Amino acid sequence: MAAKQGAGMANKGPSYGMSRQVQDKIESKYDQDLEQILVEWIVRQCGSDVKRPESGKTGFQAWLKDGCVLSELINSLFPGDKPVKKIQSSTMAFKQMEQISQFLNAAEKYGVTKTDMFQTVDLWEGKDLAAVQRTLSALGSLAVTKDEGTYQGDPNWFFKKAQENKREFSDDQMKAGKNVIGLQMGSNKGASQEGMSYGRPRQIL
Repeated sequence: MAAKQGAGMANKGPSYGMSRQVQDKIESKYDQDLEQILVEWIVRQCGSDVKRPESGKTGFQAWLKDGCVLSELINSLFPGDKPVKKIQSSTMAFKQMEQISQFLNAAEKYGVTKTDMFQTVDLWEGKDLAAVQRTLSALGSLAVTKDEGTYQGDPNWFFKKAQENKREFSDDQMKAGKNVIGLQMGSNKGASQEGMSYGRPRQIL
């Protein structure tokens, strides 16, 4: 019973189903469940040409290591001109790293922040595959948020990012909002300190 209560406590706060779980998993180390979501998304996004990897960390790394799948993925998210012009499979290390860095540049252009970006060695040498997952999840979140018609898959797989300055309110909505604020805060219209007394004035003798 105690274990159940503990689990309940961990789930407090706003819940967005799958996407909330994905967000939580990103914070932690490499995650098998997240791997399945990412593989499913990438395969749907890139089409049947992209074969599924072997399950597990090693399979995931081998699948993405030459940068080709990643380049196909980022290209599929751009509605117009594709950022990665040449996608070429190679067994040569420097060519593979070059392909990965083309993906990273394109992902940054798409809007993935530097803090969410993995380094080429994280993937190529398998130094930090959790960072690779983080980048791909951030990319998925952006694709869902942008809603440009290029995203393929279940929108609940990724956490929708809050967009800045996207809300436009009518004058009536603004007035209604002011009334709500007034009721919550207590009105201070026309108030000044004049005529307000705070207990007895101090006697100066």
